[in-house]
Amino acid sequence: MSLHPSLQPIFDTVLQRNPGESEFHQAVQEVLHSLGPVVDKHPEYLELSALERLCEPERQIIFRVPWIDDSGVVQINRAFRVQFNSALGPYKGGLRFHPSVNLGIVKFLGFEQIFKNAITGLPIGGGKGGADFDPKGRSDREVMRFCQSFMTELSRHIGEYRDVPAGDIGVGGREIGYLFGQYKRMTNSYEAGVLTGKGLSYGGSMVRTEATGFGVVYFLKDMLAAAKKNIDGRTVSISGSGNVAVFAAEKVTAFGGTVITMSDSAGFIHDPDGIDTELVKRIKFEERGRISEYVEQRGGRATYHEGGNVWDVEVDVALPCATQNELDGDSAATLVKNGVIALAEGANMPCTPEAVKIFSESGVLFAPGKAANAGGVATSALEMQQNASRDSWDFDFTEARLAEIMGDVHDSCAAAADEFGSPGDYVSGANIAGFIRVSEAMLAQGVV
Repeated sequence: MSLHPSLQPIFDTVLQRNPGESEFHQAVQEVLHSLGPVVDKHPEYLELSALERLCEPERQIIFRVPWIDDSGVVQINRAFRVQFNSALGPYKGGLRFHPSVNLGIVKFLGFEQIFKNAITGLPIGGGKGGADFDPKGRSDREVMRFCQSFMTELSRHIGEYRDVPAGDIGVGGREIGYLFGQYKRMTNSYEAGVLTGKGLSYGGSMVRTEATGFGVVYFLKDMLAAAKKNIDGRTVSISGSGNVAVFAAEKVTAFGGTVITMSDSAGFIHDPDGIDTELVKRIKFEERGRISEYVEQRGGRATYHEGGNVWDVEVDVALPCATQNELDGDSAATLVKNGVIALAEGANMPCTPEAVKIFSESGVLFAPGKAANAGGVATSALEMQQNASRDSWDFDFTEARLAEIMGDVHDSCAAAADEFGSPGDYVSGANIAGFIRVSEAMLAQGVV
């Protein structure tokens, strides 16, 4: 599908200015495809270059991270922080530690974060960061040395009213703790709100660990309800086995669904009797093991498929919770052939454009990541709120706020899709709702 004539030149400029950044190009193009009806109704967004400003980060920071491994060898990694848009509040977005991290991936994630944060209705802007460091196989001391070196540079660019990082792939509670300790050391201040995802002993929030996975399922529940369907009795396939996947599985089970797959980079498990999430937590979080170990400890009918495709398993609902572009057109066609009725993205942009097109044309209910996985950043904002007021909320109250926010996200996406002629299209709804909120704030603040 071609872009609106007024939007094609904007995309052409993005391609010219950002060569080789395919993930960023994909994210921008996906948003622009939704905005034709918006710029027809509101030409002021074009006249005042709102889109051009949204597609150009306010600031891009690249720095080296030198550290010493346990063998005494000096290692050098490259790190990034892209502060994309602060129209709604301080930059907010996670840090990813993974060998695949480069500027294009960080920009794609930061661009998505603008819209995700906007549709939560909370006062947070969009940003993202990370490094091409792989914490897998590294000792705690090596991870600590890397995090301390990383934060020594990053500390001059962040602050609770400037930029508030959190975790992402490769950055969990351990890494956040090391990062916070070094920030405190560098700044000589206890600024709890500068990082989210902290441990409960030093300013963290209840539900933050569970928030993204729980939030995906809350959005899925509302999306199914709008179509007069429910989760109860459905079989569900989940990719990944990190925080998002595990807690999505836990919440699906609580709502009466049966999760039958999970995966990691080496393969996937299939348990037709339902995944034992407590066992997965022990293997992945406590033992830092591989998902294959589940089968050995679970027994029964559970099987492991090395190098297999998790989307080949017949299910009612799919929740891709691993990484970007993990679910392609062939996998989408297989899921549709096998009768999938709904998909919600737990990861950021896990479905390729071809896959999204197939789901749309086949009538599959589809929730894009910028809406469905907004629960993580929403609860991060709640953590910021608690830090600012020197308060601490209990689990039930915080989860109730998360459920309320995800309900509002669903409703705002559905309303925007209806208003601009695409009823039931959550992709367009999320893009439009986020774009309008950010653009209105940008235009109110002048040319900045």
